[in-house]
Amino acid sequence: MKDQMIHMELNGNNKVLVLLFIGVFMGSLDIGIVGPALPAVQSYFAVNERLLSWVFTIYILFFMIGTPLMAKLSDIYGRKTIYMLDIILFAIGSLITITSISFEMLLIGRAVQGVGAGGIFPVANAFIGDIFPPEKRGGALGIISSVWGISSVLGPILGGLLLKFGWQSLFIINLPISAMLLVGSYYLLPKTVVNRNIKFDWYGLAILSILVISLAYGLNQIEANNFINSLLSLSVLPYLILSLILLPVLWKVEKWIEDPLIQIDLFKSREVKLINTMMVGTGLIQAATIFIPAFVVIGLSLNSSAASLMLLPIVVTMAIGAPIIGKLLDKFGSKNIMITGSFIMSIGLLMLGMFPESLYLIIISGFLVGVGMSTAIGSPPRYIMLVESPAKERASGQALINIITSVGQLMGGALIGALIGSYAGTILGYQLSYFIMGVIALIMTILAFGLKSKKQQMNPS
Repeated sequence: MKDQMIHMELNGNNKVLVLLFIGVFMGSLDIGIVGPALPAVQSYFAVNERLLSWVFTIYILFFMIGTPLMAKLSDIYGRKTIYMLDIILFAIGSLITITSISFEMLLIGRAVQGVGAGGIFPVANAFIGDIFPPEKRGGALGIISSVWGISSVLGPILGGLLLKFGWQSLFIINLPISAMLLVGSYYLLPKTVVNRNIKFDWYGLAILSILVISLAYGLNQIEANNFINSLLSLSVLPYLILSLILLPVLWKVEKWIEDPLIQIDLFKSREVKLINTMMVGTGLIQAATIFIPAFVVIGLSLNSSAASLMLLPIVVTMAIGAPIIGKLLDKFGSKNIMITGSFIMSIGLLMLGMFPESLYLIIISGFLVGVGMSTAIGSPPRYIMLVESPAKERASGQALINIITSVGQLMGGALIGALIGSYAGTILGYQLSYFIMGVIALIMTILAFGLKSKKQQMNPS
């Protein structure tokens, strides 16, 4: 009888995992899916390239805002309620995007999507912390995290395939998936504890919102061909200065507030400082992968459809590697996994920069980058945050990683765009970009040596 009950519990947990799997896949997919559609959107709304970039940027911005907001609300009102709210918001944002009659309406739709997607992933990870025993969390996190990384890279490939049906088709598919997720969530997700005593940190949310919007706008206005003058211009410098001023202000407010939006106390842990520094690099490199199709169009003279398929080595490797790494994590610990993965990723990125005209070496590079991304986006950093976060703050701990990674994505997109623009879109700009990303991956490797060993994680005293 006891064995039967255990079997039923495991079966129920697996169903929940599949449900979370689909939700994370949907939210992450829309980060990169717009890539192939940007020219069609530009033509449809007759906007310039600088405005067009906001189709991607505004999603990341509101993803960053939605992540701590929804994570904290899940601590207050329960995981199930907020997870369902996230799905509803994502569906509403998709509907607004599909029916847009102006570019401004499209951006509003993408912003609403971003808020919903921002909550899906940290709440899903917190569910894993709630329902899975410690010895099973590594594998479960590996599956969920692999979906996050794979779908963000798979997005441009799927976008290229759907584009022939019109750019709106990229978002129409979200509606039936959202409906299915809502029904599944209602029946399958366990009820979680409601804690109304937690006060919401509106000050932190307001400061964080202004900070990231200022940072994104300032970066977006930089002219790569005239970097110094544009950096000192009124359209860039004041916004970057404002974001720098607000950073210590946010830190002070979050230390002072009773129930902070961002758990500043987590940074007392050396482990948290190291892993979040590495996650900035992860975001930078993740943004770099979006540019691979454009890179091979120039280097290998492929058409856009064929070029998008050059992301398949990364996607396939992550699909296979991330769950395996989740299992290896339980055996070898996060430190060894992060060192190995970051180093392999650095080799792949450096190879991309060195051999832009070799099809076979680019494919091999993709596999190496995929191995590294499986670790950097996958379960090791998530596991570290689960270990370092108190039980009641698990969602907030996962939210912190998402915020830091998103900052890296914003910076990565701006940096690579500036480098490509500086060399007038020639192959040299791409080569330099991947050399820089390779160096960043090497720095991540060095930082990983400072992480706790498996023995230290299991016996923190």
